[in-house]
Amino acid sequence: MRPAAKGLSAHDPGYARRSARLLPAGAWDAGAVRSVRRLTGVALVVVLGTAAGCGGGPPGPAGTERTLTYCHVGGVSETMRLWEPSGGPGRPVPAVVDIHGGGWVLGDDRLEPGTVDWAVEQGVVDHGWVFASIDYPLAPVHRWPVQLQAATCAVRYLRAEAASLRVDGAHVGVIGASAGGHLAAMLGLAGSDPAFDTGEHAGQSSAVQAVVDEFGPADLTSPVWAQSPALVQLSAEEFGVGAGQRSPVLVAASPVTYVHHGAPPFLVVQGAEDRIVPPAQSVELVDDLVAAGDSATLLMVHHAGHGLVPSGGTPTPSVDQVAQVATRFLVRTLGG
Repeated sequence: MRPAAKGLSAHDPGYARRSARLLPAGAWDAGAVRSVRRLTGVALVVVLGTAAGCGGGPPGPAGTERTLTYCHVGGVSETMRLWEPSGGPGRPVPAVVDIHGGGWVLGDDRLEPGTVDWAVEQGVVDHGWVFASIDYPLAPVHRWPVQLQAATCAVRYLRAEAASLRVDGAHVGVIGASAGGHLAAMLGLAGSDPAFDTGEHAGQSSAVQAVVDEFGPADLTSPVWAQSPALVQLSAEEFGVGAGQRSPVLVAASPVTYVHHGAPPFLVVQGAEDRIVPPAQSVELVDDLVAAGDSATLLMVHHAGHGLVPSGGTPTPSVDQVAQVATRFLVRTLGG
């Protein structure tokens, strides 16, 4: 981890000068988002300008939906909603796993209209691929690390059933928001750790080839959590320890702990006005990934709070534009 990244905030007067390259308004294009490289000691943050509306797409999840039981975790049968092109894929295709948010204590596998994940599902299935949104055990009844164990099991399930699901097991990506972003990042960086890679479908890999992390906690030991009492409480319910403490449990549950050269490509999305997961968390994760020589992009959304809800203005880029960036990132990195 890079200590200098701790405490860096979008409200720091030098934030944009030291870590951002601004694109002019109207110059927005998903192709302009690129892997960051180190610049004057911090990660280069790509910030997009405002552009005309990009269209809303269909009103609901695309393709054909079915519900499948993928694993039994913590004594509970866990299911996923799987969407595929109408009529099914004609050949094995990449798959994207979605992990819902909700502070590890709420949520399910239903996609929330108007969110990035909702729109990415449309883009992925329209591209002819498979999209699977998973349920997982919730705290405080089920505590860490059972949530990550469920996510690794879901990936192994897709590979174990690749023939019947027409999934290309060599190309699996993951996307998640908030607590789901934390789990997505952990899956990308530590999914093969024996503490997490347990359960059914042994012998199948839980590795993913691309990660979209939307405003997920990255370093649960950071003192920056003093700014987020809500996350401190949720952390206590999930990990038994409030975020911000130097606890072995929180160290082991922090994505930054597992950063290493050879990680899959990351796209990290962050609201600049987020009061639940401070922007410094995403900056630190991307900074560490780039320092390790990995491909990582930070997409900072101005005037956006947690969940990219408007805060002090119109979120820029829009949720629809962020979803387009995320979809193109997945298509490119998974072999589209």
